[in-house]
Amino acid sequence: MRLCLVEDHAVAGLEPLTLTRTAYDLRLGALTLGGRLARALNVGPGPARRGAIVRPFLAAIQRERDPKTAVNDAHWLTRGPALVAKARWVPAEPMVRPADGPGWVGLCDGLPACAHVGPESAGELTPQNVDDWFDDQMQRLPCHELGGEWINRPWDLVARNNDYIAADFRINNLRGFTNRHLATASIVGPADRLCVHDSARIDPYTVFDTTSGPITIEAGVWVQPFTRVEGPCIIGRDTHLFRANIRGGVTIGPTCRVGGEVEASIIHGCSNKYHEGFLGHAYIGEWVNLGAITSNSDLRNDYGEVQVPLQGDPVATGMAKVGCFIGDHTRTGLGSMLNTGTVAGVMCNILPAGPLLPKHVPSFAAVLYGKVAPGFPLDQMFATAKIVKGRRGHEFTPVEEQLYLDLYEQTRLERERAFHRAQEKHRGDHWPVKALGL
Repeated sequence: MRLCLVEDHAVAGLEPLTLTRTAYDLRLGALTLGGRLARALNVGPGPARRGAIVRPFLAAIQRERDPKTAVNDAHWLTRGPALVAKARWVPAEPMVRPADGPGWVGLCDGLPACAHVGPESAGELTPQNVDDWFDDQMQRLPCHELGGEWINRPWDLVARNNDYIAADFRINNLRGFTNRHLATASIVGPADRLCVHDSARIDPYTVFDTTSGPITIEAGVWVQPFTRVEGPCIIGRDTHLFRANIRGGVTIGPTCRVGGEVEASIIHGCSNKYHEGFLGHAYIGEWVNLGAITSNSDLRNDYGEVQVPLQGDPVATGMAKVGCFIGDHTRTGLGSMLNTGTVAGVMCNILPAGPLLPKHVPSFAAVLYGKVAPGFPLDQMFATAKIVKGRRGHEFTPVEEQLYLDLYEQTRLERERAFHRAQEKHRGDHWPVKALGL
């Protein structure tokens, strides 16, 4: 079977996480959303088997990141039958689907999630017509409810992460650790819920608590003394934990540096939270640096519903526990305090101001003295990105630079709206010291 992953218009609801990556590259549990679809459909890797239809501004960077997938390739689509699946759909596992052969459409909650079609129908797909294309297939082909669930907003990933970590551990049949690991670490709870790669370094005075769920420690991980890790949890390859308190429902991607307290959060990869501070019910992108004692609130003090400002407009979450969502290459300064439901875009520079900081920080902006303000010049941001990636042996490529140039123009209106709101709010502030003329 050939699998084509597609992005519909609704992936915009997953910003800022999807500004710099496809929706199918978002993490959930032990896998990406695309990895989940491939596993459920039993599709192996390689350009002969996998294709993708993505937003045009991401096509070049996606080809660079994943050369084994045919991206926005009309010729690939017409080479044979394909199963076309929306990237936001998380299928049930095991998934029972109609027999391959005659065309069919798979539904999730009554909405089209995938379609098995011939080359002629597949060849009609373009990045601009994904939604209309699925509507046409529903008119032409028999429909079958396949179940699963949709990922509509960033907090959906965080809320479901706990369950998917546990499910992935069972599906992958993971367990085991060496006597060397046992000699330096203490295990609380069932030992068969712990899987530590042979190459991981576990220092003395480390505690793994599997009472509430499984723990996976991948290759090259270094866990320093006085760290406590509570399941369900996944610590990605080559990540270092520095005297950390990792609570349940946490996925930490590869090559991260993490200390302090982390609860029910996803850190995509290559990001730093070296020092003390709390991170909860959050999704953090790549190449993010959270300065020492940076903390976020994930619960209003009245226990009310959290609203999250996506593209600057408040969106009700229906949830009481919601943290922050931070795009790639964003940095916070020493002691930054992030409000409940904060959204910061890509390449933001957030400096502390004492009180809670603004909940909406558009891409390429700064927070100075508690107000949203213009950020550094682009060439300075790019110079910093090259330094940050170079320290981990990566390159800030010309293709990546062009992506951020495109995003700068794409997010310009959101930035201008945020600056205007900040100025209006500033003019409306009436401090007693101003009234006295001091």
